[in-house]
Amino acid sequence: MFNRIYDFTCKYNILCNQQYGFRPGHSTELALADAIDRLYTNLDNDNTCIGVFLDLSKAFDTINHSILLSKLSFYGIRGTTLNWLDSYITNRLQYTTYKNSNSGLGEIACGVPQGSVLGPLLFIIYVNDICHVSNIAHTVLFADDTNLFFTRRT
Repeated sequence: MFNRIYDFTCKYNILCNQQYGFRPGHSTELALADAIDRLYTNLDNDNTCIGVFLDLSKAFDTINHSILLSKLSFYGIRGTTLNWLDSYITNRLQYTTYKNSNSGLGEIACGVPQGSVLGPLLFIIYVNDICHVSNIAHTVLFADDTNLFFTRRT
């Protein structure tokens, strides 16, 4: 399923170019090179550049299932595949074990399965549109780490 969804996002150029996390051929080195290049280019042009660095806490655990499914549909993942993904992320149960005691089962109301191959891809699809929210900020994303660069001519 990962390959099918990832190939689909590549074929239709869905993932923003500034997302470096969880993508073959992208790396932390390329994300860092993008950020450094942005800073040096602005310094060379005597511009002021301000960076805002965000690290989302528990990011994979906070994904709203309805919003994720809506985004998947918006990007063209529909029908049987969307229904399968809906069943994959919803109605999941968990419990906690401590020593010889187990808690009761609790439904997982949000988030994507961690430790899976598919979870990180669903996450980057979920945050994908952050690259398009501003025409004055340059965004560099590496999974749940978001860097925003604002430039002003001095």
